[in-house]
Amino acid sequence: MHISPVLWQFLVKWLNASALFPREASTIAPYMDALYFFLLAMTVVGMALVGALILGFSIRYRKARNPVATQVEGSTLLEATWTIIPLALFLVCFVWGALLYFRIYNPPTNAMNIYIVGKQWMWKAEHPGGQHEINALHVPIGRPVQLTMISQDVFHSYSIPDFRVKREVIPGRYTTVWFQATDVGTYHLFCTQYCGTAHSAMIGEITAMTPDDYDKWTRDSTSGMSLAQNGERLFASMGCNACHSGNAAARGPSLAGVYGSKLQLNDGSQVQVTDAYLRDAILNPSQHITAGYAPIMPTYQGQISEDGLIDLVEYIKNMQTNYRVQQTLTTAQSNQAAPVTPEMVKP
Repeated sequence: MHISPVLWQFLVKWLNASALFPREASTIAPYMDALYFFLLAMTVVGMALVGALILGFSIRYRKARNPVATQVEGSTLLEATWTIIPLALFLVCFVWGALLYFRIYNPPTNAMNIYIVGKQWMWKAEHPGGQHEINALHVPIGRPVQLTMISQDVFHSYSIPDFRVKREVIPGRYTTVWFQATDVGTYHLFCTQYCGTAHSAMIGEITAMTPDDYDKWTRDSTSGMSLAQNGERLFASMGCNACHSGNAAARGPSLAGVYGSKLQLNDGSQVQVTDAYLRDAILNPSQHITAGYAPIMPTYQGQISEDGLIDLVEYIKNMQTNYRVQQTLTTAQSNQAAPVTPEMVKP
């Protein structure tokens, strides 16, 4: 089915103006709407055709004209026609939908990443620069944005109708989705998975800004510490640098540059190091033993929050050398070995 661009724009604008349809405010929205209207048109045409056939046969074979039922012989051509045409339409929908699915869930390599943590009944957004938002999200227009999401309690669903974005937010597992906003404005954010008594209050706002305004917002909203810097402090305070120092005698593997690589495990398998892998390796280390190392790492299940895990993951993702790890470890060891003097003891 072909619709002229002028007619398409008129239809979309009319729907937006009549409040019957969300705005198209992202690059993916027109593609989603095109598939939606194709399915809608196919359904209406199919319903009209079947209705017309039922009405026509009811009139043609009514009792007054055919008091005695007569045998109607089948037609191979007719059987093939009503089998092949619907099959072709369904295959078109399948291929179209599959291509759209891969387009939505495979973000561009240059997409900026923002972490989303859902819990009853609020959304928390964490930007790599250290900006934190509750039930709100600021994004620049014209730039792809990837959302890496997880829930702290029950199932949620992150939905931005104007961007045609909807993704399940699952406990214990990262899910991702991406979009690129096209119009400056404020848009509704909903949870579309029933998550408890205050589910209807789990809402928020997405603010799409020009790149200059977004840069100004990030400078004005920073907490002073990026996620990676918070992760570095947590890494040291939990003693991770004692085993993952990168030294030849270290009891754990070096983490410098490990993100994005393929890691050889003790069982002979290989695994791609992603955000999800790093998170799971921290919480369930016995299931992810790097080849050549003993299974001595303790589990941190229940000892670190989702926010802390995000900080650690972001730190490891950005770790390119072991210099700062070794420097921090040396300082800590020096402090432990230093003798206690009278001046260090408070009266």
